[in-house]
Amino acid sequence: MRFHHLAGRVWLCPGDPDPEAVQAGVAVVADERGSVMIDAGQSPAHARDIQAALSAAGLPRPRWLVYTHHHWDHVWGACAWPGVEIVGHETAVPLLRAEATRPWSHRYLDEQVRANPRLGPSFRARTRAVHSWEDFAILPPTRAEPMTLEQARSAVEAA
Repeated sequence: MRFHHLAGRVWLCPGDPDPEAVQAGVAVVADERGSVMIDAGQSPAHARDIQAALSAAGLPRPRWLVYTHHHWDHVWGACAWPGVEIVGHETAVPLLRAEATRPWSHRYLDEQVRANPRLGPSFRARTRAVHSWEDFAILPPTRAEPMTLEQARSAVEAA
């Protein structure tokens, strides 16, 4: 896993091409003030791998973490990014607060799949992604914005 320089201050760490891994890529916009991390990784272990790749690329540690959306493979690594401000769309807050109350564990995931087999692909991927639930937590955005796609595009272009 490594970051690739795209242009200017923008770097990309591609996701895993294996669809069974369900591991989205992440991006970073870096300058002398710090970095903005785009998405958190799909697990605390994935986030730690991303942190090692950031360090290897000589990129500054993020000050902000921006969720593109609330799906687990984009936010479950946030608990491994201490001290960052988490920014996301306002609609993600209640969804992630509800997700945070679930008793996440391998047993819980297995029970949910038995009750609803349609959850199988996603929940089995979560089981593969999270090896230990000891320090796991789902973190809603600490700053929620009602941003439109056009506003997001403008913000990225200004960065």
